[in-house]
Amino acid sequence: MAAPYAHIACFVDDSDAAQRGLREAIRLRRLGPGRLSVVHVVAPPPWPVVVGTALGGLVDDPEALVGAARQFLEALLEDVPGAEAVVLYGHPAEEACDFLAAAGCDLAVAASHRGLLARAFLGSFASYLAHHAPCPVLLVPPSAPEPGTGS
Repeated sequence: MAAPYAHIACFVDDSDAAQRGLREAIRLRRLGPGRLSVVHVVAPPPWPVVVGTALGGLVDDPEALVGAARQFLEALLEDVPGAEAVVLYGHPAEEACDFLAAAGCDLAVAASHRGLLARAFLGSFASYLAHHAPCPVLLVPPSAPEPGTGS
């Protein structure tokens, strides 16, 4: 049987909701052969940010931010054989859609976890993805039952 999706891209951050989305993407990837790209998009900060104590303070260097994101993804994917870690830099929703098109993804998986206030101030990554992605989008709510558990 052919895999339902040849290339799945799962968009993650460090939230519990994103972890649920990643578990769903891994479950779907196990349905058949294909690629799983786990993507984190680093947004340019509006001001210098602290990126860990190892860097020694405030950092506004995009390379340092991308490096920290790469370390985060590599740690996240230690137990996910065959998954490809992808770090992008720029406006998260736009970069995500550009990646989906360029990589030929046929499914995007993302968590839908921001509250009303966060969406009002920051916009909604999930909403943008759902309306602009060049492929189907699976949005995993933070309260969704784990597949096969019934809860």
